[in-house]
Amino acid sequence: MRYSKKKRKKSKKGFIYYINPRNWKAWAVWTVLGLLAAGYVFFFYFYFVGPYSFRWKALYGDIKYPEGYEIHGIDISHYQGDINWEEVRNASINDCPIRFIFIKATEGTNMMDNYFNENFYQAKENGFIRGAYHFFSPNSSGKLQAQYFIRQVHLENGDLPPVLDIETVGNLKPIQIKKEVLDWLNVVEAHYGVKPIIYTNYKFKLDYLNDDIFAPYPYWIAHYYVNKVKYEGAWRFWQHTDLGRIKGIKENVDLNIYNGSMYDLMKFTIGSNVEQPLHD
Repeated sequence: MRYSKKKRKKSKKGFIYYINPRNWKAWAVWTVLGLLAAGYVFFFYFYFVGPYSFRWKALYGDIKYPEGYEIHGIDISHYQGDINWEEVRNASINDCPIRFIFIKATEGTNMMDNYFNENFYQAKENGFIRGAYHFFSPNSSGKLQAQYFIRQVHLENGDLPPVLDIETVGNLKPIQIKKEVLDWLNVVEAHYGVKPIIYTNYKFKLDYLNDDIFAPYPYWIAHYYVNKVKYEGAWRFWQHTDLGRIKGIKENVDLNIYNGSMYDLMKFTIGSNVEQPLHD
């Protein structure tokens, strides 16, 4: 079939229309808008969705806890309320029994957790390896806080070393927070005869406790909703979620893993004469 001149002209005119600079502007505007939209979606996901996706899964009961670890534990305080210890004794995480329990004891220089004595007693009665922690207040002397902890907490052979939970600096400068933390650690170590465990999140550790003087202390690192703890130094415990669910505890509970074997954990307790290396 032959094409008429008129049709060829129309075709040529249509081609010229599409390469018209005025239409390039419209095309460019839509392209830029599309790129901006894609950039916004990426930014929103990377900074707002990604970091909290594990938390959303945890809230809706669809989270998988870290695999490859056999020694699991929890930490509790008055926030968990009354506990059914028989059910907790028979509960499991990733099909593994709960082996250890950290229990909040004190805070600052005059605050004791209302449930500490009951929880501390029940943990041992039900066969768990137990530990006690102090929540550090930047508004009080580290030495005075240590003395208060010692008066309230009577650790025994077979218990885990005492724990300092340090998460905030208040109005203290880095050099001041380091001094107060060291004061607490030194007083408590002198009393119990073991190096205390430092509990903190990995960012706080890097920002405030990364000096060599803190290197010998065993670490309990908090890093939630990730498949692998981000902190690259040596650590003993990893608190991987604050939205755990355990039979016998009505409220959400923090879940932890120990970075080693059951034998290592037992040797890590007070009264053991075997020094165990930290696990990277």
